[in-house]
Amino acid sequence: MEEKGATAAARASGETAGGEAAAMKVVVAVDASEESLHALAWALDNVIGRRAGGGVSLVVVHAQPGADHFVYPVAAHGIAIAYAPAAAIESMRKAQEEISRKVVSRALDICKQREANATGAVVEGDAKEAICQAVEDMNADLLVLGSRGLGKIKRAFLGSVSDYLVHHASCPVLVVKPSKAHDK
Repeated sequence: MEEKGATAAARASGETAGGEAAAMKVVVAVDASEESLHALAWALDNVIGRRAGGGVSLVVVHAQPGADHFVYPVAAHGIAIAYAPAAAIESMRKAQEEISRKVVSRALDICKQREANATGAVVEGDAKEAICQAVEDMNADLLVLGSRGLGKIKRAFLGSVSDYLVHHASCPVLVVKPSKAHDK
């Protein structure tokens, strides 16, 4: 359904139809790492907690690799094809969905413990692109994510989700560095 008139103009200007400021939408990207949960805790303490009276909408997002991530090319007689039995793909999809459910559930439990209201979302695909698309689709005002603290060499070989998102996300990105205790 398409919004018309004053309601659409109010949303575009960052206000609700009643004239008050719209809630700031903060998206926190999480995975199974301690670094991402540290970033969530940091956001809860320093972004959500400092905006007394609410005014912040928090969404916890987890990127689940697509099933095609587990399909590998096979060469036969000079022809490269991708093959994986349907049962194997379905089994991997179910396992990934369970992992994603647990990751989001753990993050939402942390929010609940700190008395913060949050919603969870799972997006499918490469983490870099899926999170980037999710924050755009959600009209996020801020993306918060953790950093594994890789050095330059490892980052060059392994890639960096945070580096990609800093350069490509449609909103400001806050990268929370690992805690000092993590480095030791």
